[in-house]
Amino acid sequence: MRTDTGQVIRLADYRPADFVLERTDLTFELDPRSTKVEARLIFHRRAGVAADVPLVLDGDELTLSGLMLDQTDIDAGRYTATPDRLEIRDLPEDGPFEITVTTYIDPESNTQLMGLYRTNGVYCTQCEAEGFRRITYFPDRPDVLSPFTITIIADKETNPLLLSNGNFLGGGNYDEGRHFAAWFDPHPKPSYLFALVAGDLGVVEDTFTTASGNEVALKIYVEHGKEPRAAYAMDALKRSMAWDEERFGREYDLNIFQIVAVSDFNMGAMENKGLNVFNDKYVLADPETATDADYANIEAIIAHEYFHNWTGNRITCRDWFQLCLKEGLTVYRDHEFSADQRSRAVKRIAEVRHLKAEQFAEDAGPLAHPVRPETYREINNFYTTTVYEKGSEVTRMIATLLGEDGFRKGMDLYFDRHDGDAATVEDFVACFEDSSGRDLSQFKLWYSQAGTPLVTVSTAYDAVSQTFTLSLEQIIPATPGQSAKQPMHIPLKFTLLGENGGDIPPAAVSGGEVTGDVLHLTGRSQSFTFSGVPARPVLSLNRGFSAPINLSFDQSPADLAHIARHDSDLFARWQALSDLGLPVLVKAAKDVPEGRPVTVDGALVSALIETLADDRLEPAFRAQALSLASESDIAREIGGNNDPDAIHAGRDAVLKTIADKGFATFERLYRELAPKGEFTPDAASAGRRALRNVALTYLSHAGDSASLAAEAFAKADNMTELAHALTVLIHRFPDTDAALNALAAFATRFDSNPLALDKWFSIQATVPGETALERVEALMKDPRFNAQNPNRVRALIGTFAFANPTGFNRPDGKGYALLADQILAIDPKNPQLAARLLTAMRSWRALEPVRAEAAKTALGRITGARQLSADVADIVERMLKG
Repeated sequence: MRTDTGQVIRLADYRPADFVLERTDLTFELDPRSTKVEARLIFHRRAGVAADVPLVLDGDELTLSGLMLDQTDIDAGRYTATPDRLEIRDLPEDGPFEITVTTYIDPESNTQLMGLYRTNGVYCTQCEAEGFRRITYFPDRPDVLSPFTITIIADKETNPLLLSNGNFLGGGNYDEGRHFAAWFDPHPKPSYLFALVAGDLGVVEDTFTTASGNEVALKIYVEHGKEPRAAYAMDALKRSMAWDEERFGREYDLNIFQIVAVSDFNMGAMENKGLNVFNDKYVLADPETATDADYANIEAIIAHEYFHNWTGNRITCRDWFQLCLKEGLTVYRDHEFSADQRSRAVKRIAEVRHLKAEQFAEDAGPLAHPVRPETYREINNFYTTTVYEKGSEVTRMIATLLGEDGFRKGMDLYFDRHDGDAATVEDFVACFEDSSGRDLSQFKLWYSQAGTPLVTVSTAYDAVSQTFTLSLEQIIPATPGQSAKQPMHIPLKFTLLGENGGDIPPAAVSGGEVTGDVLHLTGRSQSFTFSGVPARPVLSLNRGFSAPINLSFDQSPADLAHIARHDSDLFARWQALSDLGLPVLVKAAKDVPEGRPVTVDGALVSALIETLADDRLEPAFRAQALSLASESDIAREIGGNNDPDAIHAGRDAVLKTIADKGFATFERLYRELAPKGEFTPDAASAGRRALRNVALTYLSHAGDSASLAAEAFAKADNMTELAHALTVLIHRFPDTDAALNALAAFATRFDSNPLALDKWFSIQATVPGETALERVEALMKDPRFNAQNPNRVRALIGTFAFANPTGFNRPDGKGYALLADQILAIDPKNPQLAARLLTAMRSWRALEPVRAEAAKTALGRITGARQLSADVADIVERMLKG
């Protein structure tokens, strides 16, 4: 029998826990196969809760070994224990009482990587969302907070390092061969923020002095010998701490902050209070093994997890429906940090590219859900781009509505009012309403309505009256499980550009609210009239992507080219170039299969080459501007009946046309941007490398440039250029000696470096064409492939399914069959990993009929399996139902 997908949990059914947890004391006696956990929990009955209401604690595959009330064994008739639940009856009506629960768990065999597990000789925990119940019976919900005291007892030789949350209380010898360490976290926290790490690791140490003069010890633990590769992470941590003090007035609140990097981890990182646990790919970096993207990700994720100390830890979420309250808000904060550290415009472009590629696709498919969902079956499946990235965009819109000072006032009130609380979206929004006096009741629809709004735009200019009229209409698409939707409050940043590129300030605006450069679209349809406009302007709308919407605006190529040349908002310039290119790419996807020649609008080519050659623009921006819409972007624009092979062929043809016409400029830049001096990971240097790599990509489309890519590979002194050169070789010239030799050289050079080998697998997994599947199948048999390591599985299987549209979406369905086989094999061991891989098929209904039917068959085979985890069953059923 298949595992049931679980009970439907509803936001409307929320009620506080019947018992208040005052204190948690945990003692661990670590053993690889039989770890003893003793939990001493002090409760009192919540006021108004009847005397006959039992205490119910959550479990997951647990076996109860001992149970006491106030240090006296509880009679068996007063409790009921199952692997998933412990119910204790006849408890005191008044005053606190102590429950002591003893369990034994097996960290070595915990392949789910949830709760306490052991990987490469290191004990590690991951408790979000509901992993703590795999350690001991507990009220495992985010609104149950208490201080934690932790004692860890372990073998001294194999586990010299014993870490947990909070401040170190002390340690020493326990008995023969064993030692202990005690930790205390004075800040009440929910169980999902608990952490324990034990093992033998190297450490990088530093200190940070807060604005109040408190010295904080900083420690990053990694495998021995990898300490030098944690230097950038330490630098990013210190910059994050300083930035949070300056931007949000948030100081760190313990005397130690620790990070541990492990190789087997389901997520990117986890913000456990004072003891963050990271996937080591987001900690370890050096020029030889890490790309510029790796450095940027390390910086962003280190910051994200540190920022959670206040937005997630000190203020947590009342229930898992409020997940966006900690994740969306903290993503916004880490985006702002990265924008301040690097290029704000380039960072914004990267954010929007990711949002459109991932979250817009989620919003348009069967897995669509609101930023704050109202029901769920398996909470692990709601760690989504909607909660994170769209949640960040909703926070950004609040900042747009209120301005920088108004947003800071609201955040200050939120920290003051809710420190130590488990809060809700309503609590959060109320702080901005109360601090600004603005009614945000309509705006809150962004939290409850799924789907990406479509805003249609039309304009008219009257030269006689010198008025410019802008007409807008918003449409909120239907999504599974949501009825008719209400108009949203959509803030749209704008400007009117004159003939020479300068902004035209209108004398007056009527028809709706306008504050500064923001139009407030609040009705289903609305018109704004700008008076005192002496000449027809070019409208630049949704500048900086002020609202996460789709725009339907039939602007002429001339107007788009004007924006691309003159707008002072670099994001708007990039968007205009993208809007110029997308129709060309869509047309090419339709022309190539019919044998029609591909034509590229002259305005697009001129704007691209002009941008490429403009040395006044930073290289990173030019690299983004020349990176055409992806194949998934094109598919999303087409909307349905998609043929991935046609899309790929059409895009390649457009790239070649641009490459041929701009060959001289691409060649000049490629030579001029050759590296000079030692590698540095700063944003300016990374931008130069990015633009040079874009030039190499175009040159590879302009002719037989295998020799140029091979030269780039041979001369590269950093992973950014090495990996890109290898990608060009194996993607554009896959069967040449140059490509095969480069692949072999890369594998030999990095044979003992797992993170570098992950790149080797990913680069091959994205080789387009009908032989891609056979390549992936061969790589699965490579001795370097480790099916037990989530990073390696994501690098090969995940990259193939998510990032190789032609190879994965084969008309014969063999790509879908391969993924189905892998999901069924992984699911019994690691349901979270299996469920996330499955989301690669979320857009299957948008494929042409032959592929769509093959995808449906594969999904049916998964759902028809005899036993599935709740994680996978939930995803596959929603995919087939939606």
